[in-house]
Amino acid sequence: MDLQTITYLVVGASFALYIGIAIWARAGSTSEFYAAGGSVHPITNGMATAADWMSAASFISMAGLIANMGYGGGLFLMGWTGGYVLLAMLLAPYLRKFGKFTVPQFIGDRFYSQTASTVAVVCLLVASITYIIGQMTGVGVAFSRFLGVSSEMGIYIGMGIVFAYAVFGGMKGITYTQVAQYIVLILAYTVPAVFISLQLTGNPIPQLGLGASISGTDISLLTKLDQVVTDLGFNQYTTSVPGSTLNMFVYTMSLMIGTAGLPHVIMRFFTVAKVSDARSSAGWALIFIALLYTTAPAVAAMAKMNLHATVNTAVGLETAADGSLKVNPEVIKANADVYAPEASLVYEQRPEWMKRWEKTGLLKFEDKNGDGRIQYYNDKTKNEAAKAKAEAAGWKGNELTVNADIIVLANPEIALLPNWVIALVAAGGLAAALSTAAGLLMAISAAVSHDLVKGVFMPNISEQGELRAGKISMAVAIVIAGYLGLNPPGFAAGTVALAFGIAASSLFPAIMMGIFSKKMNKEGAIAGMLAGLAFTLIYVFAHKGIFFIKGTEFVDMIGGPNSFFGITPEAIGAIGALVNFLVAFIVDKMTKEPPEHIQAMVENVRIPRGAKAVDGAH
Repeated sequence: MDLQTITYLVVGASFALYIGIAIWARAGSTSEFYAAGGSVHPITNGMATAADWMSAASFISMAGLIANMGYGGGLFLMGWTGGYVLLAMLLAPYLRKFGKFTVPQFIGDRFYSQTASTVAVVCLLVASITYIIGQMTGVGVAFSRFLGVSSEMGIYIGMGIVFAYAVFGGMKGITYTQVAQYIVLILAYTVPAVFISLQLTGNPIPQLGLGASISGTDISLLTKLDQVVTDLGFNQYTTSVPGSTLNMFVYTMSLMIGTAGLPHVIMRFFTVAKVSDARSSAGWALIFIALLYTTAPAVAAMAKMNLHATVNTAVGLETAADGSLKVNPEVIKANADVYAPEASLVYEQRPEWMKRWEKTGLLKFEDKNGDGRIQYYNDKTKNEAAKAKAEAAGWKGNELTVNADIIVLANPEIALLPNWVIALVAAGGLAAALSTAAGLLMAISAAVSHDLVKGVFMPNISEQGELRAGKISMAVAIVIAGYLGLNPPGFAAGTVALAFGIAASSLFPAIMMGIFSKKMNKEGAIAGMLAGLAFTLIYVFAHKGIFFIKGTEFVDMIGGPNSFFGITPEAIGAIGALVNFLVAFIVDKMTKEPPEHIQAMVENVRIPRGAKAVDGAH
């Protein structure tokens, strides 16, 4: 059976499964729609949380960014896993004990203010819609390659699928759909990694294969990769950092605290019956997340090695008789010349996977020196030795452009793995994007229908009216995110990083102060959220365009790109959080203390122990 047919079958079966589960578990009440009835088992919730958490950015884009950035790409691993631990240990049990299932609800009650709740809704909507743009970018990439449609058409199809199971099923349907999606995505990520680790190192465990020697040699995989990329003018893989060390630190912090402020993950802790179950499901989720996150560095390094080996025979990998990729130990040991004329791949002899990805526009070749061969190297290098070798070889510039978002999806094709593995990866990439998109839509729906419509504008609305408002807000959010996803502000992981920065600068400080500072009043919290959000959005929009619309950038007005101590817009959220805290505490000192009953409530919330069921009435 050919690859396209297998892909249609595997992806189609996974979509049918998701929609079938949504119909089976459709929500009939607001409790089921928003919190799955509060009766989900901790292990089930842990698996759903992991799928909700590991988005297209984790599955599709993160390993690609690590492959491009090398060691510096580890900031995504540190930020996102560290942030999840922060959320699970510091925030989730307290919020669960509070008994409110949305972040704006908590902020509104804790800061005894409808205005505070409304500001929190605005922050949540901006962060969540930005996050969904990243998911839609990933959906477009996956669909455009594996279903033979354009990236735009892929986004439209993805919008329809998410709408079908998120609107009908609510949190109940989404929870059980996400369990299925986790199983699909983790198999899709780890199975190719096992195959490729075996090919390159003979070790079936990718995490161990990353530090192992290449088969038939005593040269470690990372040592060889370092040598290949530095020979070709790229930064050393195992030591490079993105920008300055300060930017890397701030970027990591922004991802970490942004994680703890993301409403769609926090909501998952209200789907279990007890506070102890919230803690337990957090632990299970961390285990499920770690399976992918510990595999990502190996996937990144091996994919980069295979990509270079595909277009340059001097790297030391070749196609075996059965069509798989295999190591040539003699070439590896000989340290062959990557600039030799015969080393570069003849374009007309390129493998089928390159032809397939070229159709998507995410892989591009331009024959700059007219020799009919592919030269893939860093033509902007500061490495004088590499520059001199390229000039001597007659190379006129880098001829291959590889979008970072294709690395994981193309990985099994680059490694010439069986067709069923390639189809499984397609289903996994789509599962990752769709599961997180559904969780985000749930957060948006709850914020609009429960916190705005019922909480502010129509307090006497019926339960059915509230459900209808939630579904309409979901539909509107899907349309907005899909439209913006057609022209995203960057790679999937880069766009998601912006969303984390927005959550970090606006919601995280308010949640932290709400739990751990009983003296923080409503004026301080509101001023802090607005200041943090405004600071971050101005910096982000200056670089990426107002509401990410290309052509509306105003970076010169803020002193040029990365003008704030060299910090990139993806990393600015941590600075926005500091602005939030600072403004909140200054305003708090200038205004009166919260009422006594609010301070007493905060004291009570800060004692998360006790496994008794919390009343979930709203």
